[in-house]
Amino acid sequence: MPQHTRPRPICGHCDGFPTVTITTGTRTPDGQRQTITAHCPACHGTGLTRTSTKAVAA
Repeated sequence: MPQHTRPRPICGHCDGFPTVTITTGTRTPDGQRQTITAHCPACHGTGLTRTSTKAVAA
């Protein structure tokens, strides 16, 4: 019998891709590309939306 799981609330700002790595265009001394990591400001890098505490308390 199939198991039904509830859909997870995916963040609408990042569509579930909360963290990205961006190259700066420079290289490190050993020749690799210098990168920075950016997180979604809405979900803080989790990829999921959270219910507000007011909604949980009600």
